[in-house]
Amino acid sequence: MTKAIIGKKIGMTQIFDEATNKVIPLTVVEAGPCVVVQKKTVENDGYSAVQLGFGDLREKLANKPVKGHFAKADAPLKRTLKEFRLDGADAIEVGAILKADTFEVGDIVDVSGTSKGKGFQGTIKKNNQRSLKETHGTGPVHRQAGSMGACSSPSRIFKGKKLAGHMGAEKVTIQNLEIVKIDAENNLIAIKGAIPGPKNGIVTICDCVKKKA
Repeated sequence: MTKAIIGKKIGMTQIFDEATNKVIPLTVVEAGPCVVVQKKTVENDGYSAVQLGFGDLREKLANKPVKGHFAKADAPLKRTLKEFRLDGADAIEVGAILKADTFEVGDIVDVSGTSKGKGFQGTIKKNNQRSLKETHGTGPVHRQAGSMGACSSPSRIFKGKKLAGHMGAEKVTIQNLEIVKIDAENNLIAIKGAIPGPKNGIVTICDCVKKKA
């Protein structure tokens, strides 16, 4: 059965591996507890999936449709809802609690989250373009985008032209990360390497889909 859970990024740390004499960078994630709020079935919805809720929500912040959705599942109010299409989802019941010990040390996972927002950025920072040399005669155009295309033909800017614009604050997935440590009592998972998003950002941890040989 494939596994998935919602968590909150706590921050980064490191441990020393005495076997290899190397320092291993770790990201600590508070994974769960997540409650199963809804169950999608092939008969009713055309596909099989489960909806998980994470993070407590005060009652006064929820409107009537949200309260009704959780009341139907007899589950407490949760701030974050995400749906996962899992193999074996039929065996998971509504109201079940998923915790960090859903995963095991050594599991290879994919972690998704919303990257840090950088605001409006130019082409050099956003698209990794090079700047002009800052010497005589260049003028105040060192960091501009450069040519937009010929003026007579085609007399337009081609779609996909890399220009300045909003950077970051988009969904990013890092694949094939290894779970190094699990603290089931405190619902903490230590994942090797970096994951997207700022501290306290919401992330999802799922079984990998492209496991390396």
